[in-house]
Amino acid sequence: MVLLSFINPLSQEGQEIVKEKGDLNNVFTSNEDLINIVTYDKRQNISDDSLIPLSYGDLSIKRIQWYIERKNNKDFNNDDFSYLFNEDITEADAISFHLISQSLATNFNLNSREVKLFIESQGKLVEERLLRLMVHERKEIVNKILSQLIVQDNINWTYLKELVATKKISLTSLVLDNGNIILNKDDFINRFGDKFKDRAPDRMYDIIIGDNIKELILTKMIMQNTENYLERIKEMSSTIEVHPAIAELGEMIATMISELSTKYSSFYGTGGPGGDMEIGKLIKKAFPPCITNTVDGVSSGGRNDAIVLLLTSFVSYARLYPGIFRNEGVDVKVSDIDSNLNVTLNEILPLIYEAADNCSPPLFDDQPQEKINITSKLGFGMHNTPELEHEGETTWYTPMSCEKIKMHLPQLCKPDKLCEKIGNPLSYYSIVKWQMKKDGEGESEEENKEENAQSEE
Repeated sequence: MVLLSFINPLSQEGQEIVKEKGDLNNVFTSNEDLINIVTYDKRQNISDDSLIPLSYGDLSIKRIQWYIERKNNKDFNNDDFSYLFNEDITEADAISFHLISQSLATNFNLNSREVKLFIESQGKLVEERLLRLMVHERKEIVNKILSQLIVQDNINWTYLKELVATKKISLTSLVLDNGNIILNKDDFINRFGDKFKDRAPDRMYDIIIGDNIKELILTKMIMQNTENYLERIKEMSSTIEVHPAIAELGEMIATMISELSTKYSSFYGTGGPGGDMEIGKLIKKAFPPCITNTVDGVSSGGRNDAIVLLLTSFVSYARLYPGIFRNEGVDVKVSDIDSNLNVTLNEILPLIYEAADNCSPPLFDDQPQEKINITSKLGFGMHNTPELEHEGETTWYTPMSCEKIKMHLPQLCKPDKLCEKIGNPLSYYSIVKWQMKKDGEGESEEENKEENAQSEE
């Protein structure tokens, strides 16, 4: 039987493992037991020594690295991290979970990119581990953990209000009766059995609820409990001295995340036109005609769409993630690249606001609510300015295609020869930027690196 802490490291079992074996003086000490588990895993790729975690600290880093690579790397090979799904790693995994929690809660803001990635990675790890279990074993462990997490028989939806409030789960995903969440099959049949005339009630239970809803609730509760655990550590950290190993681990995790974020937020081409898509300071000379015309000012009638839909998405992606269309399918947020929103607040928004002021009449004079819409299109919800705690409430809007611009903003579309060869203003920008760099007109690679490093500070 799989240990409960393999799925829920915050269980009593997981906490006892940490108390017994979680010595902070051994965080970076080579661990032979861990190394043996990894190297003797039949599916594990051991062709590269760097793939093998050598210590609890190393495992902590690779735990989050797995999630980032899985999320962004098109050539991702799950066998590089096969050990994460080996039940024999449970003790080391529980210890690494608590090490990550302590290092992030004591070193970073709870709304930071690092914390968000950890919580997301924990949820995805739970999902993946459950999928790999035998069906009967999976049902058994889900029921056991839920019985620990949910103590009463009749669960009112308000019991999960934290999950609903933080949008980890939607009420529409649940089956409710008079405000109570229905999970048990017998309960479902007793309440709704007579509602089904042509289908067996137990079959309808499997379709509507079954194991899927239970696993969804389990996963989201573990994510929420992880978030709450970090908050408790944060509160306590002000009264205790942080162990050097915890501080060091936090720095190492942050470095790994920054390196991978840079790697996957840029597209390093083969050197052809448009191939160079490294992130870097905006070059206005490379803007396509429609963007230049928008920055210069738009008359009434087209102001709103030009600023909110066209310019906001173009400027934000051109500055932070010009390779978005080359890396189609990659899920990325503004904070994955601009972790403290320094670039967003000090470069991107000022340019958008300047263009809004250049409109005739100035956009915000009679349409002040458009600032909220701009924030929304950057992925930070319906608020006046972007804040990390609101990221994810909406989606980071991708740049409009040339066809859409021609259709909705024809007054801005004044194509030149290059426009005839591309389908999106972002492609235009990348090609011209590449040509400028080739001709020695663009900023140097050193300037790019210095600028990007400043955005991480």
